[in-house]
Amino acid sequence: MSSKISKHISYKEATKSNTAAKRGISNIPNEKELFFMQLVAERCFEPVRKHHGKAIGISSFFRSKALNKAVGGSKTSQHRFGQAIDIDADIFDNGITNAEIFHFIKDNLKFTQLIWEYGNDEEPNWVHVGYDPNNLKGQVLICKRVKGRTKYYKW
Repeated sequence: MSSKISKHISYKEATKSNTAAKRGISNIPNEKELFFMQLVAERCFEPVRKHHGKAIGISSFFRSKALNKAVGGSKTSQHRFGQAIDIDADIFDNGITNAEIFHFIKDNLKFTQLIWEYGNDEEPNWVHVGYDPNNLKGQVLICKRVKGRTKYYKW
């Protein structure tokens, strides 16, 4: 097993989960999931990292079936299959904003789904980007909490 998913993402970082650690849940991708993780990293994360030239944080990447269930993820979540990454500039607080990351991806990259996750009109809390090479539909959404429920709106 390689210690790297891509140039700037370690295997440990891509599979790390506090929930999995606390609950003793295995979060090990299979070969197919690992392949998709490498695609997401190369096609979505690395271009953002190269553009900004600074370290950029990841708040969530791969989720095993058990972990996805434990965190309340959708059964069809692209995280579940290694096809999505949540990028969070706030982790390193080095002058890059999540809004800048969102707009760079939206304007420059191919993706399946891009989501402005929560936050406000100026800044999302993090940026979700999904990449399935067989479904690069370029869907752009905003995620908000309305009356205690998560709602998705077209960009």
